[in-house]
Amino acid sequence: MIDTHSHIYSEEFDTDRAEVIIRAKEVGVSHIILPNCDSGTLSPMLTLEAKYPKFCHAAIGLHPTSVKQNYKEELTLIKSELERRKWTAVGEIGIDLYWDKTFLPEQIIVFQQQIDWALEYNLPIIIHVRDSFSETMMALAPYKNKGLTGVFHSFTGTIEEAQEIIAFGGFKFGINGIVTFKNSGLSAVVKQIPLEYILLETDSPYLTPTPHRGKRNESAYVRLVCKKIAEIYNCSEMEVEEQTTLNATSLFDI
Repeated sequence: MIDTHSHIYSEEFDTDRAEVIIRAKEVGVSHIILPNCDSGTLSPMLTLEAKYPKFCHAAIGLHPTSVKQNYKEELTLIKSELERRKWTAVGEIGIDLYWDKTFLPEQIIVFQQQIDWALEYNLPIIIHVRDSFSETMMALAPYKNKGLTGVFHSFTGTIEEAQEIIAFGGFKFGINGIVTFKNSGLSAVVKQIPLEYILLETDSPYLTPTPHRGKRNESAYVRLVCKKIAEIYNCSEMEVEEQTTLNATSLFDI
C-alpha cells in the first residue's frame, strides 16, 4: 500500500516518528508521500525524506491556507526548489474557503501559478479542496487537455462532482479515514467510482479512521481505509492494495 498523503513530518510525531514508520511498514505500507505546506514545513519534511530515502517522498507546494500577504515570497521559494531538484509532485495546492475567504483572489493566483510550474516540470499536482469545488474547477478549466495530472486529495464530494473530475481527465481521488465515518455518505459515492481512480491516503495526523477517531492519525491506519474500500467494492483487500498501488505508482514518480 502507498499512503499518498501524510504529514508525519509535523510536530505531532516528534516523540515517536521512528515507531510510526515501523508500524506503517508492518501493515504493508511501501511508500509515503509527504505534501508540503509552506516555508515552515520544508525543512522537517526534507529531513524526514533524507532519513527514509525510497520510502518517504517529498512534494513541494504552497498550501492554500498558507496564502497570506507574503505569498510572492513563498512562491519564489517554491520556484527555487523546483529548479533545485526533482520532486514527487507539486502540492499541497488548491483553494480553501472553509477557514478564511480573505485571500481568495490570491489563492487562485497561487494555485494557477503552481499548476503552470507542474506542467513545466512534468509533475502531478496534489489538490486541496475545501468548500471550494466550483472555484477549483473554474481555476482548472484553462488547463483542460493540457496533460495535467494529479489527485483530488481527501475527496468528499458528490457523484456529480466525481463525474466532472473524471470527465476533466488526468485526476484520481484520494480517499482517507472519512470513508469510515458512519454519517459521511462517502461510501455511497466511492462505490460509483471505478477502483482505477482511487488512491489510499491518511492525511496524518488528521482525519483518523474509525475505530481510532478522535486520536492522532498515522500512516499505519491506511490499512483501515483499504479494508473499508474492499468492503465497498465487495472485493479482497489484496485487490484494493494492488490496484491502488498501481494507480499511485502510475501517477507519482516512485
